[in-house]
Amino acid sequence: MYIVYVLESETYKRVYIGMTIDLERRIKEHNNGKTKSTRFYKPWKVLFTESFSTRTEERKREIYLKSGIGREFIKNWPRSSAG
Repeated sequence: MYIVYVLESETYKRVYIGMTIDLERRIKEHNNGKTKSTRFYKPWKVLFTESFSTRTEERKREIYLKSGIGREFIKNWPRSSAG
């Protein structure tokens, strides 16, 4: 299973979009500072995920989410008011 995920920094107003086959491991890497592009904005929480059966589908969705229209979609994604 291929997963596209969107993370949101709990400290800064930052969003990160990525893809993986092991979401749990990948989130740990982000929150442990092992990913250069996200280490300064940790901790991260999962905003949402989407699963795909092929890597091609996964990559298309990631590219869409990183586009202007995709970032607008993420911006309008409902966030929890708790916290």
